[in-house]
Amino acid sequence: MAAEGGGKEMNEIKTQFTTREGLYKLLSHSEYSRPNRVPFNSQGSNPVKVSFVNVNDQSGNGDRICFNVGRELYFYIYKGVRKAADLSKPIDKRIYKGTQPTCHDFNHLTATAESVSLLVGFSAGQVQLIDPIKKETSKLFNEERLIDKSRVTCVKWVPGSESLFLVAHSSGNMYLYNVEHTCGTTAPHYQLLKQGESFAVHTCKSKSTRNPLLKWTVGEGALNEFAFSPDGKFLACVSQDGFLRVFNFDSVELHGTMKSYFGGLLCVCWSPDGKYIVTGGEDDLVTVWSFVDCRVIARGQGHKSWVSVVAFDPNTTSVEETDPMEFSGSDEDFQELINFGRDRANSTQSRLSKRNSTDSRPVSVTYRFGSVGQDTQLCLWDLTEDILFPHQPLSRTRTHTNVMNATSPPAGSCPANPGSNGNSITTPGNAIPPPLPRSNSLPHSAVSNTGSKSSVDSAIASGVSKFATLSIHDRKERHHDKDHKRNHSMGHISSKSSDKLNLVTKNKTDPAKTLGTALCPRMEDVPLLEPLICKKIAHERLTVLIFLEDCIVTACQEGFICTWARPGKVGLLSSQNQANSPSGTVV
Repeated sequence: MAAEGGGKEMNEIKTQFTTREGLYKLLSHSEYSRPNRVPFNSQGSNPVKVSFVNVNDQSGNGDRICFNVGRELYFYIYKGVRKAADLSKPIDKRIYKGTQPTCHDFNHLTATAESVSLLVGFSAGQVQLIDPIKKETSKLFNEERLIDKSRVTCVKWVPGSESLFLVAHSSGNMYLYNVEHTCGTTAPHYQLLKQGESFAVHTCKSKSTRNPLLKWTVGEGALNEFAFSPDGKFLACVSQDGFLRVFNFDSVELHGTMKSYFGGLLCVCWSPDGKYIVTGGEDDLVTVWSFVDCRVIARGQGHKSWVSVVAFDPNTTSVEETDPMEFSGSDEDFQELINFGRDRANSTQSRLSKRNSTDSRPVSVTYRFGSVGQDTQLCLWDLTEDILFPHQPLSRTRTHTNVMNATSPPAGSCPANPGSNGNSITTPGNAIPPPLPRSNSLPHSAVSNTGSKSSVDSAIASGVSKFATLSIHDRKERHHDKDHKRNHSMGHISSKSSDKLNLVTKNKTDPAKTLGTALCPRMEDVPLLEPLICKKIAHERLTVLIFLEDCIVTACQEGFICTWARPGKVGLLSSQNQANSPSGTVV
């Protein structure tokens, strides 16, 4: 029930909200934050980020959480909806001087109850490899800030690898590292590997293999975030110049691009089956881009300020073979469509991959994704088949989707990339192999490459066979015994960028001329999504949105990490604790 007084209601912080699958409830006892809860001045601080890992410690409570607030970094046991958070007992706590953590990522392949590898990026450009269980610091990359002096905006382990990781900077550069390689004490020299429209990739020239293995220069301005596709073969990057660029990671080929309506793009994510990419940014919109067709298929309007995070929810993505008629039934019947288990999520991905098969049986498809922004609002969106397949009859009615004046450009493969020497683009029929049995939003799912190892195209392989052997082919097909090296000492990484090597082709697309083109269709030319829910859930701007099996995790710039229990997922203890806490606003 809404509170009395429209103005007051708009400013109230919501503690629960209802969607088609039921009631989501904020668990106040499961809130993580700085232990002393001293008021924190978020001005001038880097965004609060959260990373999860499962250490498989046989206790049934193997989830671990890492988050940064200001100069501090914390590592806790994450009890989720089961038990109250104990802020007095962090497993590890670090306070940094002269620099602040900006982002971090766990290596899920190597995580055990005794050891876990965590990469941490910093505002001054360094990247640190630490083990918060052993409380060790094993290596520091870019220590003298000779590779890049700008802030680290995103750091991630390369999927399927125990040693490769990718780092993006606000300079617009990305670097590929191998944790097992040493670094020289002099500035590295680079050699051009591949060049295309608004991007260039260089290898590091050295008598012996050293970091960084690759240097990517992408677009203009800061490279704000990147995300690997579920199969690990493609890389989506969003930049301050407003462009989404999607690359084949191994062959460093540009697959497709998209331009924001205006302003920079700040965040990006993949659908669980790898068929769609969602971005958000300074145009206050969420934009859905088809990987297969290389075109914008929908925009979402609901935020009142910049969109800071977008994420798909594999647990409420549903695929159902139905008769072509309206859905009818009780709430219990409809609840059966909703999945909260990992097994069902994997099944959903598999069935999504068969959506375009020759099977003529009607299929109802709904993708769920969420977004949070600087307007302190959480929005949930349903991407339904009337948007995905506009020329096919609907199997049931759709709500919260406005398809006014929408036109659909002809579907097809991506246009040829001017910088790819005429190489053909992947066709829709084989755009992405069957997805891996994992999701982007379940941090406790181990990644394993079940297919054959990626191969670098012949043109690249002939010139950089050393790189291909030592890096891309280093990816592991399965989780081996924990025999990799952890505690090597590391020399200084050094690099001084050459202006000549940083040059990118000058035939860039003029942003002023993109509006109304396939790169950036006008608002009236694509379907306009309305949010399923849009709720104010914090006092400060939101910086985290993660979908887990039994909850949703959000965080704001004040440093409060909140757990929202999914419908029916609040345990007995949680229910008792919630009953004893102050009642929240009922939505």
